[in-house]
Amino acid sequence: MYPNASDGRDKRISVISVQHLLQRWQERAQEIRLVAGHFPLSTIELLDADFVTLSILRPPVERTVSYLRHQKRINRDDRELSLETIYDDPFRFNGLIRNHMVRMFSIGAEEMMAGDGVLTDVGDSLVRLERAKEAVAGLDAFGLQPRFEEFWDEFAARHGLVVGEPVHSNASEPEDASPALIARIEEDNALDIALYEFAERVYLDRRANDPDPAN
Repeated sequence: MYPNASDGRDKRISVISVQHLLQRWQERAQEIRLVAGHFPLSTIELLDADFVTLSILRPPVERTVSYLRHQKRINRDDRELSLETIYDDPFRFNGLIRNHMVRMFSIGAEEMMAGDGVLTDVGDSLVRLERAKEAVAGLDAFGLQPRFEEFWDEFAARHGLVVGEPVHSNASEPEDASPALIARIEEDNALDIALYEFAERVYLDRRANDPDPAN
């Protein structure tokens, strides 16, 4: 699996930096069978292997609030800050919050190298949304966070995998976001909301037309 203990101690680099992944791929390509991280889908174009692509999409408001809580948990300097203050940090807002899912699925392989992956700040547009929709529909498998266990049960059945008992990590302490912050998140992530609604329709349509998980 990438990353493992040999790929560096700082997971903030190993799970986001495309350059770091490419360096480790040169050394470990023959042994890697799974690449996991916050990498744009187009990253597979830079790796000389055939991949089964899969992703879990999460409702954008829930995802953003969870991210803000996670930042408070892992960063000592953020622990006394409000969720609004963390949200207003330009680096995190433009790199990991604003229409994050659309960026993950729409950014091109050459385009993303300027920011070493998903941190590349690209403009929002309906063109990007349509590109992201095509990418999601073209994934080998994708699930929805509210139906997380359902996705993995069916994915395991399809590929004959034994995934074991659920393991929980990166769990943050509950903290409610204010109505004003929720409204801002909805406005700033309108493209992500549209993408999630599209993914939800595709997911449910596929299950309705072919409920057999083996397919």
